[in-house]
Amino acid sequence: MTMRMLVIGLGFSGGAIAAEALRHGVAVTATSRDPGPPRPGPSVVPFDAAGEAIAAATHLVVTAPPGEAGDPVLLAHAAAVRDATSLRWVGYISTTGVYGDHGGAAVDETTPPTPGQPRSRRRRDAELAWEAVLAGRAALDLLRAGGIYGPGRSALDDLRAGTARRVSRPGHAFSRIYRDDIAQAVLAAALAPPPSGTRVLHLVDDEPAESAAVTEYAAALLGITPPPAIPFAEAERAMSPMARSFWAENRRVDNARTKAALGLRWRYPSFREGLAAILAEERQQFAPQQGEVLRP
Repeated sequence: MTMRMLVIGLGFSGGAIAAEALRHGVAVTATSRDPGPPRPGPSVVPFDAAGEAIAAATHLVVTAPPGEAGDPVLLAHAAAVRDATSLRWVGYISTTGVYGDHGGAAVDETTPPTPGQPRSRRRRDAELAWEAVLAGRAALDLLRAGGIYGPGRSALDDLRAGTARRVSRPGHAFSRIYRDDIAQAVLAAALAPPPSGTRVLHLVDDEPAESAAVTEYAAALLGITPPPAIPFAEAERAMSPMARSFWAENRRVDNARTKAALGLRWRYPSFREGLAAILAEERQQFAPQQGEVLRP
């Protein structure tokens, strides 16, 4: 079967997923709210006119988050999804936030979701909506991601912008994933989908880590002094409601079942490899070409 992948949402993760699929010879189409002029990469269609692309797709990747009204893809294109006779697999990018707070304990792919935050409850509702639409028709992977970072979106950028904070809360760890590891996992899942029904996969690296440790390591890479440590009780008073909601939950997300199911190793198994790779790429990008003279 020729794979025809449609990526709904050509953003930070969606763009990397599309690029990874193209590198492996997959025919890729993507949607955008504002496609703009043609450019290298996947063919792009307007989101509102995606019905034909859905009908042609064998594999569908959904990166668009739900709103208060529900999942935007199903709100606009549920009938097209139901009628898509070629569709074999859907990968829905969700969040580990659906597990809620576990007091620092580990959760794995078999842990029942208990979302506590409104945005996480919307994600769980969207997961269930996709299950209902695809029941008995196509395989569904719920790809629950941790905090996503990558080039242009990391602690390195926060330090350079002067917005980084080193909040000290010992024992409170967050799970993360490098954008390009999301892409390789999604492609691996698409190439080896479950026989039927729903599968849960965890898009998190191998080392949940405290936020302060990530900031300290990023500062060391840049050769600068990290911002002063701030006790969480003090930092919380200045946090936005969104930031406070992230810190309200503490869990360590295990990924062993996911890596075994997909037969992969992360390219960036912890924030250390990921941040170092971002910095190396930046330095290579801005390094002088052979024979070039840098002007002061």
